[in-house]
Amino acid sequence: MSNNFENTLDLAKKVFDDEIAGVLQVKESLGEEFIAMVEKCKDVLNRGGKLVFTGIGKSGYIGKKLAATLASTGSTSIFIHPVEALHGDLGMLQKNDIVIALSYSGETDELLNTIKPAKRLGIEVIAITGFKNSTLAKISDLTVPMTVEKEACPFNLAPTTTTTALLVLGDALAMVLLNQRGFSKDDFGRFHPGGAIGRVVTMRAMDIMRSGAKFAKVSVDFSVKDVLCSMSNARCGAAIVVDEADKLLGIFTDGDFRRSAEKDISVLTKKVGDVMTANPSYVYTDDLAVTVLKKVEDKKINSVIVLERDGKVAGLIDVQDLPGLKLM
Repeated sequence: MSNNFENTLDLAKKVFDDEIAGVLQVKESLGEEFIAMVEKCKDVLNRGGKLVFTGIGKSGYIGKKLAATLASTGSTSIFIHPVEALHGDLGMLQKNDIVIALSYSGETDELLNTIKPAKRLGIEVIAITGFKNSTLAKISDLTVPMTVEKEACPFNLAPTTTTTALLVLGDALAMVLLNQRGFSKDDFGRFHPGGAIGRVVTMRAMDIMRSGAKFAKVSVDFSVKDVLCSMSNARCGAAIVVDEADKLLGIFTDGDFRRSAEKDISVLTKKVGDVMTANPSYVYTDDLAVTVLKKVEDKKINSVIVLERDGKVAGLIDVQDLPGLKLM
């Protein structure tokens, strides 16, 4: 390994160390101000208002991300650019809102010029800044200090540690609000109807199972030959064996047939009840689809039976159907 390679990794790891140290410093400094911010935000949201982030430069980019995270986890939130705010976007503010102003120095002119007219509209302002005595802190209703020792930048100039710490602090606010306002996994799914996240938290076994004529359901008295015909007609690799009340007794798969036929071809004339696999794996119709995926992976099986909560067979999920769902 060359010295240059080692030097590159050492420099990279130092950035990690510096930023981790900064995040831990902010973590240890959390106190009454953070609690007060949480309470103010909850009050605003409960009154039908929204959290309005604003900031410029790197803080602005973090503000956009935090607004998006909060909005997606049940806390209505938007981002307003300070310059655009002075040219009409202040109209987005309503009396029940609260502004969360982001500036490590607390002396950013464009931001300060936005805060003053916002306050004249009667909007409360929370400042998140590294300096308690900054201008931003002095004109805000609440200041949440976020002091870090140094940036990861060797010149201590480029916002690096400070923006990372701000991001984590904002995520902490979002997760605390999520918890305290009772935002659930189902709520999360409603806000993420598209993509893998939406599918993971909303799709149920009943949404993906084969039902009706698309799966084979037989009684214990069926011959293996007749069961194979039922499986062929349904175009699936397994048949579910049920009793008179449609309750689960077992499963017979094409793999079961191949293994049995290798030993005795006369298996075709036997009753499926004599050769089926009893106590097979199953899920319920209202189980999440990811539960099905986990069962397939854990049990190394190709078919999962779906039951109603009263124990009656509702359908079958074939492993071949899962990749197209893009659950993970």
